[in-house]
Amino acid sequence: MNAHLRRVVISAVAGSVVASLAACGGGGGEGADGSEKGDAIKVGLLLPEDQTARYEKFDKPLIEKEVGKLTRGKGEVVYANAKQDAVAQNSQIAAMIAKKVDVLIIDAVDSKAVAGSIAKAKEAGIPVVAYDRLAEGPIDAYTSFDNEDVGQLQAKALLDALGAKADSGQIVMMNGSVTDPNAKQFKAAAHAVLDGKVTIGKEYDTVDWKPENATANMTAALSALGKGRVVGVYSANDGMAGGIVAALKAAGVTSLPPITGQDAELAGVQRIVAGEQHMSVYKRYAPEAAAAAEMAVALAKGQKIDGIINELVDSPTTKRVPSVLVPGVVLTRSNIKSTVVDDGVYTVEEICTDRLRAACAEIGLT
Repeated sequence: MNAHLRRVVISAVAGSVVASLAACGGGGGEGADGSEKGDAIKVGLLLPEDQTARYEKFDKPLIEKEVGKLTRGKGEVVYANAKQDAVAQNSQIAAMIAKKVDVLIIDAVDSKAVAGSIAKAKEAGIPVVAYDRLAEGPIDAYTSFDNEDVGQLQAKALLDALGAKADSGQIVMMNGSVTDPNAKQFKAAAHAVLDGKVTIGKEYDTVDWKPENATANMTAALSALGKGRVVGVYSANDGMAGGIVAALKAAGVTSLPPITGQDAELAGVQRIVAGEQHMSVYKRYAPEAAAAAEMAVALAKGQKIDGIINELVDSPTTKRVPSVLVPGVVLTRSNIKSTVVDDGVYTVEEICTDRLRAACAEIGLT
């Protein structure tokens, strides 16, 4: 683990979060008296962007649903999306402080830039749960996926796909945005697996995680290295993988090298079916959203969260932050049905468009 992520032995595990939600059942406020005053809380939810499909499709509705369950329908979620604008997000936090929300769940656009706003929330007596990205400042709790595990899963999958070709060419590393602390962890963990086993010809920190920026980076890499010399691409997420595929096709590459991803976006799953993307990391958003909602509701009511957490995490500014980290799952052609289909994330009909009918049939996705 890196210097900012220190594990401790705690009996709870990520999978138990959903079970504990059911056990809690949305009790009352301080003293768990079940009163309307205890359940009628306002939860401020701030998500970072809408370029990645997951936030609007999964995170927001899941958190809203869990807050409703925990507060017996009396809690209110006040929502804002910063659309990748850190200044706008700070303004949104200020607005929620003015509205006197009882707790904030913040997925930071920029983990450093948000620290001052988090401090202002604390000064106003509003607890803060950092969601998906480890925000700096005096946060009270944090939930995300195990980011180092994600980077390792991606890198190991790439090595497995390369096999003997690992020594025959170079790979390109397409990391995420430097403003996202998760990207730093994915990158470090991937390097720990890849360094010494492959030659990294070009590496980029992709501005704002944008697919079009990944396309530009990949185009530059192919120009510098030669399209015949790139044997694999480490892509930190599915959106950038799509941009990478676009660059490869535009350069006339017909036999695509293995490309990694993350988030199991529909377009990414479809590329995996088509053989254009090797893998993604499927992150079950329900446990993460459930953990955020449960910790937020408990903190808003002045209750302890010791029984919810499974980790203590150090940020650059705050030590021993109570946290829930959720493991990821390697998604390939072999387990699409048993993961995103069986979990109800996508239907076979959504995945298997007319263009993909034959490919879907090959892997039993009918």
